[in-house]
Amino acid sequence: MPPIRKKDPLKSAQIEGKIQLAISDLKNGRILNIREATRIYDIPRTTLRDRLKGIEYKGEKRANHHKLTQSEEDSLVKWVLDLDRRGLPPRHSLVRDMVNYLLLQHGKPQVGKNWVTNLIKRRPEIDSKFARKYNYERAKCEDPKIIQEHFDRVRDAISEYGILPEDIYNFDETGFAMGLCATAKVITGSDRYARPKLLQPGNREWVTAIEATNSTGWAIPYINGRSIGSYRMLILDGHGSHLTAEFDRTCTENNIIPICMPPHSSHLLQPLDVGCFAVLKRHYGQQVEQRMRDGFNHIDKLDFLMAFPKAHTNPPSKSIKQYTIILLTNTSKYTSIRTPDNYNKETYK
Repeated sequence: MPPIRKKDPLKSAQIEGKIQLAISDLKNGRILNIREATRIYDIPRTTLRDRLKGIEYKGEKRANHHKLTQSEEDSLVKWVLDLDRRGLPPRHSLVRDMVNYLLLQHGKPQVGKNWVTNLIKRRPEIDSKFARKYNYERAKCEDPKIIQEHFDRVRDAISEYGILPEDIYNFDETGFAMGLCATAKVITGSDRYARPKLLQPGNREWVTAIEATNSTGWAIPYINGRSIGSYRMLILDGHGSHLTAEFDRTCTENNIIPICMPPHSSHLLQPLDVGCFAVLKRHYGQQVEQRMRDGFNHIDKLDFLMAFPKAHTNPPSKSIKQYTIILLTNTSKYTSIRTPDNYNKETYK
């Protein structure tokens, strides 16, 4: 009886990779028919037809209760570990959302509430742990260690993805009370004992402004088309609105590597918080004061949209853009947008 020739799993995987490329080209219209695809990629025509009919590759087949293929599950675990390394360990719900997104691409039903728990049981490289509640006073005591670990994460990501300083960004949001003037020194009569009162519209409605800056000191409206390297880094706080499957998918599709700052550290690590927002708010308050002197007794959203750009570009003395460049160049030396070799707590006081 002649010996049975065993299939080389590596060669089979390579052929399967070619088949997937051929399927992609057929769906995108780059190749017109199966005959041409089999000739270009040198793959079996019957196998390509089977894949187009939905018959899975045997190397990817798993037990019926597995929703993802082996390679999809491996990619999911790699994604979880990558998020954990960058200070963004995902919740069960976020992992479930990502799995459901993958299944949606293939028209498969969604996973149940226990799917993530079962994934953790069969994958020893990941585990489920309760996130530690972080007391603010304790955070202050542990600042040097926590912040140094953050800088190490940033440095590792820069090295891994070859990110240039010009491609490192930070964004942050801040609130403006639309009708509040800036606190300032004023000239009064010398016989006055109490602090003078400055009339203001008094509208306490809040508006949120989002600013994005570059580590080289430029404040720019958009970053598309401005990147120099293949990847961009985005340093942000750990706000819950950032930790979604949609946000992570958008970053992945645009070669953006998000890095999360430690909790209770924005007063030390956010360049905009440290150096820019106070100046911007002061100039906005001066714009509100000027409108009061011009006879405006109420500031609404339209008034805010008129005053805010002026505060941003034409304050009474220097341009806020000049302030931003100077402040960012200085603050980025000591904040998370540029990583010092060694964290020194005295520098951050």
